[in-house]
Amino acid sequence: MDSKAAILAAIRKRTLEPRALPDLEQAWITYEDRAAQFSELLESVGGRCAPVEGLGAVQSGLEELEAYREARRIVSLVEGVGRANVDLETIEDPHALEDLDFAVLPGQFAVAENGAVWFSAGGVKHRVVPFITQHLALVVPADQLLDNMHQAYDRLAFSEPGFGTFISGPSKTADIEQSLVIGAHGPRSLTVFLCR
Repeated sequence: MDSKAAILAAIRKRTLEPRALPDLEQAWITYEDRAAQFSELLESVGGRCAPVEGLGAVQSGLEELEAYREARRIVSLVEGVGRANVDLETIEDPHALEDLDFAVLPGQFAVAENGAVWFSAGGVKHRVVPFITQHLALVVPADQLLDNMHQAYDRLAFSEPGFGTFISGPSKTADIEQSLVIGAHGPRSLTVFLCR
């Protein structure tokens, strides 16, 4: 008997008593001021939160960002926001997005507990956009700010194939000489516009 078969046979001999799943019906963490909690958490992981009044204010907020003002190639999937000059529908190969400077994308909801935003790429031709761009802005309706991840998971539904991800802060790593590096594997900045 080879070692793999021996290991699998030993595992099969071991039986564990069945255990009930934990009860998830309980009082999860909530916040008196969700927006303040979200902003604090997002900033702690290198992002920036900008509460704004309407989509017109998102455009003004973008113009305040140096990365946006200096960007040459911009994608915007938020109607009426951003001076987009890259049309994803005309690009066949996602590698052609390697020099994307700025992306403005819609976030479906945000979570105060950890500063994360849910982005669903349903209908987006290239799901690489939030990861390949140099700078990222997410526009989230302020009334879609949740307290905790339990509420977030309750919102997720996967009735058909697709792609979605939680995004919290810009790309970062701290495994190289225990030094935090922002933008190591993705966006160098993240701004979340909480739009009222």
